[in-house]
Amino acid sequence: MEKIKIIQDGVGKTLTIWLGDPLQEAICEETSDEVVLMKDKNGKVIGVEILHYFDQSKDSSEISIET
Repeated sequence: MEKIKIIQDGVGKTLTIWLGDPLQEAICEETSDEVVLMKDKNGKVIGVEILHYFDQSKDSSEISIET
């Protein structure tokens, strides 16, 4: 089972979703929509970070979901 990790950063105003192991990150690529794609050394997307995201009901939080 793979684990999905979601991190909301109220200070940095970002939402990060890890679809794979964050330690395997080798490349970051920002899209024109203020979304950062984190990729492994083979170019496979293992994470997504949404910039300028903020849910005013929470400051910072982290959850993990197993699929």
